[in-house]
Amino acid sequence: MDIVSIGEPLMELSNTDKGVYKEGFGGDTSNFLMAAARQGAQTAYFTQVGQDAFGDSFMKLWESEGVDTSYVNRLTTAHTGLYFITYTEKGHEFTYFRAGSAASKMAPEDVPEELIANAKLLHISGISQAISNSACDAVFEAVKIARKNNVTVTYDPNIRLKLWSKERAAAIINATVPMCDIFMPSLEDAESITGMTGAEAIADYYHSVGVSVVILKLGKDGVLVSADGKKEVIPGFKVDTIDQTGAGDTFDGAFCARYLKGATAMEAARYANAAAALSTRGYGAVAPIPMEKEVEDFLASQK
Repeated sequence: MDIVSIGEPLMELSNTDKGVYKEGFGGDTSNFLMAAARQGAQTAYFTQVGQDAFGDSFMKLWESEGVDTSYVNRLTTAHTGLYFITYTEKGHEFTYFRAGSAASKMAPEDVPEELIANAKLLHISGISQAISNSACDAVFEAVKIARKNNVTVTYDPNIRLKLWSKERAAAIINATVPMCDIFMPSLEDAESITGMTGAEAIADYYHSVGVSVVILKLGKDGVLVSADGKKEVIPGFKVDTIDQTGAGDTFDGAFCARYLKGATAMEAARYANAAAALSTRGYGAVAPIPMEKEVEDFLASQK
């Protein structure tokens, strides 16, 4: 297996027309795996969903996209998480119904050691740590297994203060970062949890605690990549944007897939910027995620 992730999928209902909600799929780690799979990576998911219609829909989605579902647990005692997207003049707003979700019931003893130990890369998220104490412990267990078996660990803190306090988020994330090889926060998140300002200074700080590759997402300005003693801002691409819901997750998945294929961090970031831009041209988190050929053709057209 190339890439494994652990986290919470969420059924998505987006208000694309007034009074009409379109069904879709979300959850940052699920989106991440979909993006990686569409770039040609072999992927697998460790998660839990309810024995319900939404859980059935996710199983069909992952199987249709080639995401290995062998380690997805189905629970009769908890539901699959759900969220609504409402579009306003200020952008998109989220309303979540995830308390007590099946994924939040994950615990360290549920983590599949064999799956993680035999992967090339484990991707984790701060959201997976925030949904419950037991899920947070499960993420730490997965990281421990990965480090023991020399599996690359990538981490996007993806801070959501509706899920936990700023103080707890900072404590957990700052404890996790030194265990990771590649750290991919937004500049805003990084500033929030370090109390520092300035992308280059923050990148240097994360290198000092043991991170090999630091990628700071700068919004419309692209990303700062710091690796192998070099720093470079990789600019983003302009497209006709409709919805940015899954752009960050698409970036992460596309970056990891490309990086595992032998691209440098800078090359993988440029590719991921293109994939993320293309993912904003439609509604929802998953449907607009581009396939590998679409991204390659887009990049060729930019030369």
